[in-house]
Amino acid sequence: MANRSRDEKKAPVEPVEPNASGRGSVTPGMRIAGDWAWRILVVVGVLTIFGWVFIQLKDIAIPFMVALLLAALLVPFSQWLQRRHGWPKWAAVAVSELGLLVVIGGLLYLVVLFIVRGFPDLQAQTASRFAVFQDFLQNTLGLSKTDVSAWFEQLISGVQKDSSGLVSGALSVGTTAGHVLAGILITLFSTLFLLIDGRGIWHWIVRIFPVKSRAALIGAGEAGWITLSTFVKVQIFVAFVDAVGIGLGAFILGLFTGGFPLVIPIAIAVFLGSFIPVVGAVFTGVIAVFVALIYLGPVPALVMLGVVILVQQLEGHVLQPFVMGNAVKVHPLAVVLAVATGGLVGGIPGALFAVPLVATANIMVGYIARGDWRDNPHPSVSDVVPATKGPRRARSKV
Repeated sequence: MANRSRDEKKAPVEPVEPNASGRGSVTPGMRIAGDWAWRILVVVGVLTIFGWVFIQLKDIAIPFMVALLLAALLVPFSQWLQRRHGWPKWAAVAVSELGLLVVIGGLLYLVVLFIVRGFPDLQAQTASRFAVFQDFLQNTLGLSKTDVSAWFEQLISGVQKDSSGLVSGALSVGTTAGHVLAGILITLFSTLFLLIDGRGIWHWIVRIFPVKSRAALIGAGEAGWITLSTFVKVQIFVAFVDAVGIGLGAFILGLFTGGFPLVIPIAIAVFLGSFIPVVGAVFTGVIAVFVALIYLGPVPALVMLGVVILVQQLEGHVLQPFVMGNAVKVHPLAVVLAVATGGLVGGIPGALFAVPLVATANIMVGYIARGDWRDNPHPSVSDVVPATKGPRRARSKV
């Protein structure tokens, strides 16, 4: 037994062979999870850095993104003038830019004009409805005048708690006005240069990347631009439907014929607010509900609320999933989550840019990942927009 023990002790110990991957006892599932984990962390880190830079440069980034949306709308019009009617480029660009200013200026003029005309009547009607509401609280609910006064005093004191914030905001009006003016100028100049040489600007940006990746990036940029242009056109159609639906409901209820001239600016507000998908039309529709309450009473206000909800349901269940979803390949749930996330992170600008950003990034990443740039370096509308897909047509080199 002693000799046997000594022989066993002298026997060499065989080393444990690592598995084929050379990573010890880590299971394949864990290795795959680890590979995905660090890549996801890198992507999240890059997106976080971009978000931080965007927030720091928001006074420049937001006007430039507005310019991208405007250029996505105006570039097809400028090209149509040049190709179909033979206009020189400078004339087409000038008409596009000036036409945009005329349209926006006209909308603002209508809003200001009707508000100035209708504000005195609105103020008088609001005071009258407030008095009726006080009588309702006192006579119907049995509240004394003292109780009503105490309730309104509590409401006023609650508002006064934030007086410091209101004062600080009032003190920064000059700075805010300066930022708005600078943002308008940046938007106009950026739109102008995008109309003049947007393709050249993108090619200049692509040159900072490795040579082997430039073809893929150029094609992805063209696919993303088609998606952005399609989004803007479809969003204008959706906003128009929202504005007509809510404006027509207000007209039928008698707001316009009853002497209230603010129905037109309400429709304009709904049109502009609808560029924030899903929630924009509802928030601006609340204005119509308030006007109906002031001028016509609670029952018409409830009917107006029903009209707003009906229009929102039409947008959410028909226009967004079938029209917008088919145009930009974004699921309605992704639209809702993108708007909510954008609004949480960036407020109104974040909600405005969330859907076009997600839609454009989705198309660009998919174009590169599928390798479409190898056999289709310059995608057309039929390659990007599902509704127009069909047999591939011959394309001219861009």
